[in-house]
Amino acid sequence: QAVVFDIDGTLTPKPPAIFAARDDAAEALRIFADKGYKIIYLSARSTLLQAGIPNWLKKNGFPEGSIHVPQTALFGDDATVAFKKGILKRYKDKKWRFVAAYGDSITDFEAYAHFDVEAGIEKDRIFALKRAGEKECQGDSSMWNDCLCSWAEHMDKIRQLVQP
Repeated sequence: QAVVFDIDGTLTPKPPAIFAARDDAAEALRIFADKGYKIIYLSARSTLLQAGIPNWLKKNGFPEGSIHVPQTALFGDDATVAFKKGILKRYKDKKWRFVAAYGDSITDFEAYAHFDVEAGIEKDRIFALKRAGEKECQGDSSMWNDCLCSWAEHMDKIRQLVQP
């Protein structure tokens, strides 16, 4: 079983804040990791800024996991969605089951939602994180279950998700 996490805007307060971690994000992910769930980091971050991701995750206390970033520059939302769907399909083909998926952008939710039937990510297990300074989550409630302002408010739900 696996859990999918976007990085920029989901584990960071907003996409440009690539050096800051959201409060309680590492603790939230650790709940999944400590229960044996595979952590999948799925980011479309620019190739010029990818090198620091593993050290940033470690420095901020995030659990080990598989990091997936594009090997070439992506141009446009369609390319971003296709990249993320492709990674999810590889896991699906290897019989991984997605317990939950987290993101902050429409491209995350399109990849998760359009992949719903194939990957088995149920809408009630897709969660949106509101970017710092924004009034609402991106997309609409047809794309995700909850719009979260913080990881702290979601801890009880995570504990429910990891129960056998």
